[in-house]
Amino acid sequence: MSSHVEVTTTTASRDDARRIARALVERRLAACVQIRGPIESIYRWQGNIETAEEWQCVAKTRRELFAQVEQAIRELHPYEVPEILAVEIVATSDAYGRWLEEELGAGD
Repeated sequence: MSSHVEVTTTTASRDDARRIARALVERRLAACVQIRGPIESIYRWQGNIETAEEWQCVAKTRRELFAQVEQAIRELHPYEVPEILAVEIVATSDAYGRWLEEELGAGD
């Protein structure tokens, strides 16, 4: 069983997505952040159904770092209520799992 998670957030611009991704990797809170987009999001906000073009960040990290990742995203994110979701990574290849640990500072 893996102790790793993918943390997802979305933002309105590619620049914001890149800024968040770079900060997470620089701080060793994520080994890798993939940026996908643009994507279309349809959601309810303040009683209205909204449609927005967004950019999605998917960060690979350890479960124990989630609180720090969440704090960093909240600090950097322009949204009042950013999406911050963690999904368990059930398994990784041995080599990829070792690489993740190396890039995350192996518990430092």
